[in-house]
Amino acid sequence: MKEAFFGNFDLALVALYMFWVFFALLIYYLQTENMREGYPLENEDGGAEPSNLPLPSPKTFKLPHGRGDVTVPDYKREAREVALKRVASFGHPLEPTGDPMIDGVGPASWAPRRDEPELDGKGHPKIQPMRNLPGFAVSAGRDPRGLTVQAGDMELVGKIVDMWVDEPEQLVRFLEIELDPAYGIGNRLVPMQLAVIMKDRVKVHSIFGKHFANVPLNKTPDLVTLLEEDKISGYYAGGKLYASQDRLEPQLG
Repeated sequence: MKEAFFGNFDLALVALYMFWVFFALLIYYLQTENMREGYPLENEDGGAEPSNLPLPSPKTFKLPHGRGDVTVPDYKREAREVALKRVASFGHPLEPTGDPMIDGVGPASWAPRRDEPELDGKGHPKIQPMRNLPGFAVSAGRDPRGLTVQAGDMELVGKIVDMWVDEPEQLVRFLEIELDPAYGIGNRLVPMQLAVIMKDRVKVHSIFGKHFANVPLNKTPDLVTLLEEDKISGYYAGGKLYASQDRLEPQLG
């Protein structure tokens, strides 16, 4: 009998090896594609951070809704100096050089996102105040509008005047605070996740009364940009550590 062409050839083993090779190449491809934004890496001192994989070649993406093109990686550094200094000659201990909540370092850090509102699939701003959305109403829980705002030091800093809704997701993203003149001029936004709606007040634990005047402003009264979202959220989150000296000390549970 004539021997079959693949008589002594293990097709199953070859298929297994080919799958392993394909899977390894897929992981390599996905990892390099993941290194487009935020790369090349830098350490806290501004020096280059070594990477185990090479950066992918630049690729240009066309943004929807006429927002132009973006090429990544673009090898551009952030146009700001990180307000940190090294306090020891070994290890990596760094301390803020100014007001960390304003400078945006540590837990108050923010990313340089586009200074434009996030858009939905139809090209409309996703996050808007309810005063501009007549079809929205509070259907569950307590409506916080009109409630007093209490800071982390028990100071009463203003009142809630509106809720900012992610229209496509139908979620409240921010509460709008009208500040008492003693604590600042104008209105400020607070992320919903960092506010606690109580029976007779809204508690914002992360910052104190004196900090509300420096909450980053949104430049347009009825819109918030991606960059402003990050700065506002970073400011409140940073207060969890930097609002007082006591919070910087070790905490015993």
